[in-house]
Amino acid sequence: MPKDIPVSNGNLLFNFDSDYQIRDVYFPYIGQENHSKGEPFRFGVWVDGQCSWMGPEWEKVLRYHDDSLVTNVFLKNESLGLELRCHDVVDVDLNVYIKKIEVINQTDKERHVRLFFCHDFHLYGYDIGDTAYFDPRTRSIIHYKGNRYFLINCSNSEKDGVDHYACCDKEEPKRKEIWENAGRGILNGNQISWGSADSAIGIWLQAPPKGKATAYYWIAAGTHYNEVAQLNRNVIEMAPNELIKRTSGYWKAWVTKETKSYGDLPKCVTDIYNRSLLIVRTQIDNRGAIIAANDSDIVRFGRDTYSYMWGRDGAFVAAALAKAGHSHVCMKFYGFCAGALSEEGYLYQHYNPDGSLASNWHPWLVNGKAVLPIQEDSTALILWALWIHYENSKNIEFIRPLYDKLIKKSADFMASNRDPDTKLPIPSYDLWEERFGVHTYTVAAVIAGLRAAANFARLFLDASLAEKYEKTSEEIKVGLTKHLYHNGLKRYARSGYRKGAGYELDEVIDVSLSALVTLGVLSPKDKRMTETMEAIHQQLWLATPVEGCARYRNDVYYRPDDSPEDIPGNPWFISTLWLAEYYIIRAENLQELQKAVPYLEWCAKNALPSGVFAEQVHPVNGSPLSVSPLTWSHSSFVWTVLQYADKFNSLKK
Repeated sequence: MPKDIPVSNGNLLFNFDSDYQIRDVYFPYIGQENHSKGEPFRFGVWVDGQCSWMGPEWEKVLRYHDDSLVTNVFLKNESLGLELRCHDVVDVDLNVYIKKIEVINQTDKERHVRLFFCHDFHLYGYDIGDTAYFDPRTRSIIHYKGNRYFLINCSNSEKDGVDHYACCDKEEPKRKEIWENAGRGILNGNQISWGSADSAIGIWLQAPPKGKATAYYWIAAGTHYNEVAQLNRNVIEMAPNELIKRTSGYWKAWVTKETKSYGDLPKCVTDIYNRSLLIVRTQIDNRGAIIAANDSDIVRFGRDTYSYMWGRDGAFVAAALAKAGHSHVCMKFYGFCAGALSEEGYLYQHYNPDGSLASNWHPWLVNGKAVLPIQEDSTALILWALWIHYENSKNIEFIRPLYDKLIKKSADFMASNRDPDTKLPIPSYDLWEERFGVHTYTVAAVIAGLRAAANFARLFLDASLAEKYEKTSEEIKVGLTKHLYHNGLKRYARSGYRKGAGYELDEVIDVSLSALVTLGVLSPKDKRMTETMEAIHQQLWLATPVEGCARYRNDVYYRPDDSPEDIPGNPWFISTLWLAEYYIIRAENLQELQKAVPYLEWCAKNALPSGVFAEQVHPVNGSPLSVSPLTWSHSSFVWTVLQYADKFNSLKK
């Protein structure tokens, strides 16, 4: 189930599913310690003896306010005669999630309405040793374990504090009893539960005829009781609605600080540009980690998550933010990477948000030989992105301490980690994390990374190193054109496997070959490159009503059982945007530039109503597949829109 509307402040992240249920609660790191374990927090409404939990019987529109990380949710239940307007936010300064609920009575009589909120916490990600209790000092429900505390409170027009509540354990029939009692409009007032604890609170409202009643609900997150108690006092003293307003104002100022010119892009595209920036920001931890995705549903299928920092994803996100005028957001990211870098100068597959090494599915042995379980493109792309950061910020003081411990260290590794005969990088795992070999995409990334390192060396007047890195990148480029071009297919191959004096080439077409142009290695008008791109479009563009571009032929990752047999794979947002970027780069006039617009429109068309992009979509019905939001999808959209605008303005002169 997609996560339609994430809200976050860089320390605390709440995800909602398409039924408007809280599903993920991350704290104190974005992407680490999911205190709900992906289980739903139920939200129900009782009126006139009937109770309805959020689900299919509710009409739901899940969106955000424009230029804000405050949600704007519309809910309607015809049978109850009620509409709800809800606004969710994580305060920009306080680690508090706040919900405003406006209950609109559609009938001509005054009605007593009860709102119920159930909490399925799994503190630290598991449900052993938890406690939930009613705290009379703050008139709230508190869940705690170890150094994790969550305080739940509410208010209506008459008073602050929880009057109606129940604590129980998760096991049946106790849990079911809460739901059944709420269905009858009551809670049993049980004050404490321990071990495996659930809780629920109720808010009583009087809704006038054809009028509305308003309530607030909040969850404060902290590491000890006094912290959440103080946060609770802050909410009451400052007023929940004022906190919502100030956070909305902050995000509007943040996302509109740069005046943008979008050229002739249609409104459906430009409307999602700011939304993409804001959604990207929700996935960045305040200590530097840029997280790939925080959708816990992936755990149900792969027994692992996307809640990691990949160098590859992080580099593309950081580059897009720098180009968008938000380079400050990613300054800690480069410090994170410098701290994670191995002594030899490379990054492993991915890292936890706290900087520790994450799970790794790359073996250390291939064909009986010891190898490095890395994707070398991740190391290379960090330097590529860092140069873009410098170009947009000109902050040399920020770069200086990174020169020795990140730039030179990584570049020296890439310069030495090569086949002595072909000059190409030695084999590593590919960007899709599936194959071990010499990959054209990785080669392009290494060339781009070494060129960036040479730029930094020139910046610091390190002439000999600049010459070394530039020469190495050129040697690799020569090896690329000599060994990874398939003469029979008249296009570049996605990978090569060392055999004799050269490489046995992988003939499967792959959209990542576009990196030869998008990373600046080859000219878009290079005949070999134009033939490669024509093959990509011909073989990877889907001939279905949804269309879009697949990653490569016979891609089975998240392929639905009901997909047509003849499609190459599911359409991905990044694949489709890489096609757009290629056409933008090669455009020599405004008419040619227009060729990129349909690919951006495709992204807008396949976004969720909230503006969220998944990783990929169903090839027939366009529903989101895999995780959503995927940070990389949104950063690619931001990057491509900016590339288009720059090219439009340069061609119009």
